[in-house]
Amino acid sequence: VQLQASGGGLVQAGGSLRLSCAASGRTFGTYNMGWFRQAPGKEREFVAAIFWSGRTTAYADSVKGRFTISRDNAENTVLYLQMNSLRPEDTAVYYCNFVPPDSTYWGQGTLVTVSS
Repeated sequence: VQLQASGGGLVQAGGSLRLSCAASGRTFGTYNMGWFRQAPGKEREFVAAIFWSGRTTAYADSVKGRFTISRDNAENTVLYLQMNSLRPEDTAVYYCNFVPPDSTYWGQGTLVTVSS
């Protein structure tokens, strides 16, 4: 049972990326889920959350208006993070997890690098 984030890469400032998170081993359709990130030398921080129904979302102030979280609860729950207008300060390893997060499910994350 794990959550696997993917979709990271190198992008220029102002560009876009779409991250995905696939749940394997079970479905997580009734759980609130979210994205978190950890920049080099910094603590992991909250980015965005989405309630199990998909109708309610929340964002960190630093990404509000630029990032959009969504989910697909069919079969293996899949979580997405559409990231637009990326900035160098968005550079980090991005993780998906439950909200509140469960340390068991951090996984390896996916690296997003935004060049200036």
